[in-house]
Amino acid sequence: MIEELVKKAGEIRKQTFEMVMKAGKGHLGGSFSCTEILVALYYGKILRFDSSNPRWEERDRFILSKAHGSNTLYVILADLGFYLASELSSFLDDGSLLSGHTDNRIPGVEIVGGSLGHGLGVASGIALGAKLSGKDYLTFALIGDGESQEGSIWEAAMFASHHGLNNLIAVTDRNNLGSEDYTENTARLEPLADKWRAFGWDVTSIDGHSFDEIFGAFKDVRTRQSSRPLMVIARTIKGKGISFLENTPQSHHTLPTGQYIDRAREDLK
Repeated sequence: MIEELVKKAGEIRKQTFEMVMKAGKGHLGGSFSCTEILVALYYGKILRFDSSNPRWEERDRFILSKAHGSNTLYVILADLGFYLASELSSFLDDGSLLSGHTDNRIPGVEIVGGSLGHGLGVASGIALGAKLSGKDYLTFALIGDGESQEGSIWEAAMFASHHGLNNLIAVTDRNNLGSEDYTENTARLEPLADKWRAFGWDVTSIDGHSFDEIFGAFKDVRTRQSSRPLMVIARTIKGKGISFLENTPQSHHTLPTGQYIDRAREDLK
């Protein structure tokens, strides 16, 4: 299965690149850093969902807090049949279903995103609601390390621990970059794992581009005996897959031009 998922991640990156280049704008860097994480969740039988019934009551809830990573998510949702793949060609057009950040009008998307720092709080509320209602679905949240510099993330961390939300699984896309600079240059996050433990979470750190390590982190999420929420810190590379964008602040907003478009396509082969 791992080999198939590696191939799928490559295909998703290619489709995402073409979608964004057609639109002339998008967020390749943050979308590419979390590609393997999203592919594992959706194709690796971690998330419970029904693409033919996106509002199925028993589905797991997935919250993309770093909503600029929606570029990859949109391609995945289309590939899985949440909506027609033809929708991708209108990405960011006036009146398009697919906006620059997530919107819950889109089948498979739970919340309106884009205001960073809010997703973990929303996910914590959903997880608490599941506990109060006696529901067994899990809530997953993918947060960025840039938004982890915001106080709202840590308020949510405190809330989730206080309420024993062991049905909440969060992933930090630890690509070490915000929108314009490295996180450690703007508001130092390290030691990040120790911070989450101090807030009462179980923590594991992985290579966010290794399917083996991703599956290892999620293998027992439905049978965990801990009373704590789980944080998975995934070490990733912003712009992963396009050599000249990898690990650069420019990868957040910048799209290739001229000869670099062909270089990017060559890298993504």
